[in-house]
Amino acid sequence: MAFSGSMLPVAILAGGLATRLRPLTENVPKALLSINAEPFIAHQLRLLVSRGIDRVVLCVGYLGELIQDFAGDGSGFGLTVEYSFDGPTLCGTAGAVKKALPLLGREFFVLYGDSYLPCDYRAVANAFHDSRKQALMTVFHNQGKWDASNVEFSNGQIQCYDKKHTTTRMRHIDYGLGVFRATAFAPIADQPGDLADVYGRLLARGQLAACEVPERFYEIGSLTGLQELSDHLKTIRKPGDELYKPVPS
Repeated sequence: MAFSGSMLPVAILAGGLATRLRPLTENVPKALLSINAEPFIAHQLRLLVSRGIDRVVLCVGYLGELIQDFAGDGSGFGLTVEYSFDGPTLCGTAGAVKKALPLLGREFFVLYGDSYLPCDYRAVANAFHDSRKQALMTVFHNQGKWDASNVEFSNGQIQCYDKKHTTTRMRHIDYGLGVFRATAFAPIADQPGDLADVYGRLLARGQLAACEVPERFYEIGSLTGLQELSDHLKTIRKPGDELYKPVPS
């Protein structure tokens, strides 16, 4: 059954230290790294708007005030942006989501602050609601091409997910976009935690659905990723395209 309501809000996990990109991120958070003369987050937010998203919660930590200064309330991009700050101690990806729950509501998307994911978000939401499970992971048939494959996926289901111990049967990868019910985070203690562990516990309980997407992912967690996204955006940008309209100054 198709999900016909308004699109779910999106939590963007943008609180990491971005150590792999030092010295580029010594004084600039990864979300503000320049891609084709604009901060990455500008491209990310426009993509979400183009997919029907109208509300985002940015989970920020390291240099998060700079991200807030740039994105503001989101009106310059055509959506609403709110902020959840880690505070003096980093929360980790799972802890950051739990801290943001009061802003996110009962159901929401989660994606990483360095991911550019040009998939069909409504189709993913439909698959999540049809599953009636606590969460859904999007997967991509990666075959080790863009990064190390970490998901064994067959017959529409995740058989195994492990980011640390991969096997030859893993030909798919965690695409980077998840959908959750807030109750999935109820068992998590108020301390730093990893979203991968949340996925693992839900999978073990039979509460993790899957949705395979055909579009490759882009990420800016490495210099190679930065260049690949830059090249991709150049190929799809067209004069007057609202998706890539410059941010008003």
